[in-house]
Amino acid sequence: MNRQAQAVVLLLLGGAVLRASVTDLYLRYVKEGLRPFLIAAGLLLVVAAIMTLWYELRPARPAAQVPVAPGDATAPPSVDQPGPGDADEHGHHEPRVGWLLILPVLGLLLVAPPALGSYAADQAGSTLSAPAQSDYPPLPDGDPAQVSVLDYAARALFDRGVSLGDRRVQLTGFIATGTGGEPILARMVLSCCAADGRPVKLGLTGDVPAGLPNDSWVEVIGRYSDRVGRDPVNDAEIPYLEVESWRQVPAPRNQYG
Repeated sequence: MNRQAQAVVLLLLGGAVLRASVTDLYLRYVKEGLRPFLIAAGLLLVVAAIMTLWYELRPARPAAQVPVAPGDATAPPSVDQPGPGDADEHGHHEPRVGWLLILPVLGLLLVAPPALGSYAADQAGSTLSAPAQSDYPPLPDGDPAQVSVLDYAARALFDRGVSLGDRRVQLTGFIATGTGGEPILARMVLSCCAADGRPVKLGLTGDVPAGLPNDSWVEVIGRYSDRVGRDPVNDAEIPYLEVESWRQVPAPRNQYG
């Protein structure tokens, strides 16, 4: 693959990164706060590709002429200076396998991969880290209070529901399969990107969502339950929620969190 082809691949890659960054597609790969860095990286790739193409496609410089004195028979012949992109006179060709590098770029441009869901949650154990401080802030105003799956799980496990009290809470997550085949509520959480995604799982009691396939997104309203289960993958504790009502909802814009 010559430099012109490499520049084209670089241009496509930069364009793919920019396309993902200016739409919500990037949220399937990295955390929302990394968007400015993706835009900057995409712009750098595009600029580098354009500069390379300009250098390779610019007109060749004229041949250098060596001054010759009249009657000087020992003067050296003129030397041709090869211009950018001149072909190898021996017919050398770069290996065509280099063009395979364009396949992942085309995949990024043409195929939008789904966000991590129930399959990833089933393969990984529920992961919760104890907070640095034991005091939790008050729940948001409103009835029910809107909290994330991660926030509820942390309060239920590490605070034993003290900061939840008897308040009703509203959570949004996707359906996954728990121990014994019962549905659980889950949400994937990222530290940086999808490669380090880990699930947070909640067991459900009461009016448990039924008849929904895995990866269906639901909004549940309920109260704290002191019941605790175990994740069969890593034996981690899984808190429960006493569900009072639920409804199926579309997948959110940002499916991680």
